[in-house]
Amino acid sequence: MAASVSSRRALLRAGSVGTGTALLTALPATAEAARGPRKKSGKSRPKRGKARKRTASSAATLHALSRFSYGWTPDLAREVTKARSFERWFDRQVTGGYPDTFYETSATWWPSVNAAPEEIWARDKAGVETMWDADANYQRWVLARRIHSRRQVLEVMTELWENHLHVPARGEGAALFRAAYGKAVRSHALGKYAELLRVAVTHPAMGVHLDNAVSTKRAPNENLGRELLELFTLGAGHYSEADVRDSARILTGLRVDTWKTWRVWYDPESHATGPVSVAGFTHANGSADGQPVLRAYLDHLARHPQTARTVARRIAVRFVSDEPSERLVAKLARVYLDSDTAVVPVLRALIADQEFAASRGAKVRTAPDDLVATYRALRVQLRRPTGPEAAANAILWQAGDLGTYPFAWPRPDGLPDHAAAWSSTSRFLASLRVHLNLAGGWWPKQDVKHRPHRAWVPLSRKRRSIRFDELVDHLSEELLGRSAPRSLVRAACQATGLKQRSRIDKDHALVKWQMPHLLTVFLDSPFHLTR
Repeated sequence: MAASVSSRRALLRAGSVGTGTALLTALPATAEAARGPRKKSGKSRPKRGKARKRTASSAATLHALSRFSYGWTPDLAREVTKARSFERWFDRQVTGGYPDTFYETSATWWPSVNAAPEEIWARDKAGVETMWDADANYQRWVLARRIHSRRQVLEVMTELWENHLHVPARGEGAALFRAAYGKAVRSHALGKYAELLRVAVTHPAMGVHLDNAVSTKRAPNENLGRELLELFTLGAGHYSEADVRDSARILTGLRVDTWKTWRVWYDPESHATGPVSVAGFTHANGSADGQPVLRAYLDHLARHPQTARTVARRIAVRFVSDEPSERLVAKLARVYLDSDTAVVPVLRALIADQEFAASRGAKVRTAPDDLVATYRALRVQLRRPTGPEAAANAILWQAGDLGTYPFAWPRPDGLPDHAAAWSSTSRFLASLRVHLNLAGGWWPKQDVKHRPHRAWVPLSRKRRSIRFDELVDHLSEELLGRSAPRSLVRAACQATGLKQRSRIDKDHALVKWQMPHLLTVFLDSPFHLTR
């Protein structure tokens, strides 16, 4: 405990990190965070070692990977090196050039992930597995995929769209369809938004969540019709109440027999016919089968200029900054429309823009991002869970400790992705606890492989000891993908009580007892807490 406190104090003195809203919000603005890896100069600078040459990435690549993956790892760096550039790696990511093996195998870890709605309902009624557990298992699967999947861009985009087209995973009626909904969103995450919007809005999970499943021509429910306009497409201030009423009428007919059989069907008898007009879309809507007019309506909304701005801003906030410029949003919106709502061209335009390049360290990691990035940095390997204490199950409690479970945000606008939402003192302190527990390998311990503490120290028969500042530099490269800035070297010295030139061998107290606290110097720093 004493070493832990010392570590925190050292970081504060070094100006690298602090508790509380103001300090955490200010993290991305630290000079070293913005500058990237330290340059060659200064007597105290550690010597470059072989490990550094193997793993360190350029500042530009490190920045791009911090946005389009769930955290840098040496394996990821090698993957990019093998692809010969970030751009080529990105091309392979968006075209399915990397195997999706983990997605397929890990889907079998929890029976409810692949179960049909009627099976989940039956298990709930029989007391075998509640609907809450079914949602929890989906959340666990999502976290595991983010840690281990080689399709990192796909997972990042899936999360973005699942938060944008949000269906909460909270053990409510939508739980019967929540995993299937997530899979459907993932299958369109790198395609056209027009197709994704249609799949999401007509999915029974969305219908149950926003009450469209019980909406009829006699009593149209406006919840989905309103959120479709406000959150998924046009945005607030760009529709009228008359638009909402007709939007709800167009959506009638999509039914789910809630809390009885959970049968999903289209019911022409429930569809409200008659002329409709919404944001420039007009239709006679004379047929009892309203599915063609619904498709035409969603296509119209997806290609609306205001929808282009909504989508462009959502992407820019995720990948650039909390407040992207109007110029960038307008540029991405044009690409979106010119590409007939295709997502990948928008991402390519974003990556090529100077505002993206200039935004290094400008995003605070959300609580789920921090958790996943910590597993990746420490190379903690999840295994198929064999019980409730298994790491693949317990990881959900760690997410809760940090403030939220994946997709548990109760409002329809999805998890916030800005620094103010994730900069509280309680969240920061929770991050410190999770970092230390994982660095120590203390919890969770079942069905998981933690990296041995000695493995972090690059010793061999020829190299039986290492200078402490060289070790710090090596760890910075292994955990953060960059050489250690002076603030981290100073913090590491103060946290451990060691001098820069102290020699570390395999029997040193640092290796035996203090390694978890040394590792948290990096994990508690802005270089890990921001992306």
